[in-house]
Amino acid sequence: QRKNPFSNDNRLASKPVHTHRGDPTYGRPPEGSQTEQRGKDAHSHVGKEVEELCLIIRSTGQVGEDGHVSVTFGQLFETYVTISNKVVGILLRARKHGLVRFEGEMLWQGKDDDVIITLL
Repeated sequence: QRKNPFSNDNRLASKPVHTHRGDPTYGRPPEGSQTEQRGKDAHSHVGKEVEELCLIIRSTGQVGEDGHVSVTFGQLFETYVTISNKVVGILLRARKHGLVRFEGEMLWQGKDDDVIITLL
């Protein structure tokens, strides 16, 4: 009953630790927990996928007048989808980190095939 949050017995029920928005641990898993480790592993995995996406853009794209490598979304999608089905999500993450530039909020296969993606 100590771990049962629905227990009416206040003596046995464990009290969860509540943090507040100003607390640096707010919204974060406890240090050393498996949840924290899974988060670190996921962050590392996504970072590797972003690096791989940049390498694919560099190898398939064309160098423009400004010296940056560019590729169309359609060409990148056809190349990268055989590696990962998360191409749009990885592109958004790469843009968030300032590694690529493209117009629009979201890219859609077919509709946005001609959108230029530039490696920064």
